[in-house]
Amino acid sequence: MLDDIKKLQQNLSEEINEAESTETLEKIRIKYLGKKGLVTKLMRSMGEVPAEQRPEMGQRLNTLKNTAEQLLEEKQEAMKYGAESKRWEDEKIDVTLPGRPFSVGRRHPLSEILQEIEQIFTSMGFKIAEGPDIEHDYYNFEALNIPKEHPARDMQDSYYISSEVLLRTHTSPVQIRTMEAMKGALPVRIIAPGKVYRRDDDVTHSPMFHQVEGLVVDKDISMADLKGTLLLFVQEMFGEGREIRLRPSFFPFTEPSAEVDISCIICDGKGCRVCSETGWLEILGSGMVHPKVLEMSGYDPQKVTGYAFGMGVERIAMLKYGIDDIRLFFNNDMRLLEQY
Repeated sequence: MLDDIKKLQQNLSEEINEAESTETLEKIRIKYLGKKGLVTKLMRSMGEVPAEQRPEMGQRLNTLKNTAEQLLEEKQEAMKYGAESKRWEDEKIDVTLPGRPFSVGRRHPLSEILQEIEQIFTSMGFKIAEGPDIEHDYYNFEALNIPKEHPARDMQDSYYISSEVLLRTHTSPVQIRTMEAMKGALPVRIIAPGKVYRRDDDVTHSPMFHQVEGLVVDKDISMADLKGTLLLFVQEMFGEGREIRLRPSFFPFTEPSAEVDISCIICDGKGCRVCSETGWLEILGSGMVHPKVLEMSGYDPQKVTGYAFGMGVERIAMLKYGIDDIRLFFNNDMRLLEQY
């Protein structure tokens, strides 16, 4: 049996060395190590070997089996390396050529503007607050001094999930939730960025868009504080030369209320087609927090005051980038997105 083992090892080595393909190697493996292979047969015949010779025979057969497996693996790796080397040689790659360019991802222009807005206000001491997109009617309307059947609800035609649950039409509910959570503590100084939803769809409106609302509540807060904050924001966003003006307006949750305009970024306030020859562009709404809103949120309007404001991120982006159709932000047209 020792002679059989030596002969098998010699034949196995010769056949592996002469093999020129993986198919031939597989046939050799089956011939020697398969279920009916030559090495396997010898291992099964160990019962016929005298007891005193079995340890030595078993050791030699295991060595033969391990050697066969190692030789087959080494030959397969050598074939693989040789095939790859030949492929690279056949392709004749010119390593001096520049590499293939690949596109690099970037932030969406709305994400850029939103991040810039957040940075400006956080540098002024505001904290970022968030709330749910699916909101209760109480937080979206009633706690903001917009009771049921109030005509102001018509300005925010909504997507209702049930009679008391809807997709929020503004991020103002975050202001209410924040004041409730603070339980009368001062000061309150937050911005509330997020998605909002309304049944609008034209060149300046989208069924889904982004808002950033701000809220400050403390002792002795006035319209002067509001104007100073918004002026600083506008100059940081659009340049130091920008001016603002406040026009009387109406919002149920603020009193007094004001629309905020900035001096036209196209004509620098001189009058042009973009600003309808007025020299001003509307940018956001604002006002002093209504006493009823403070009271419903746990604050005493006799002791504290506050101001609030809200802006559309798309509106800011359209003004800053000179885009005249809000729908372009959501069309995923790379010709537009790659410009910013």
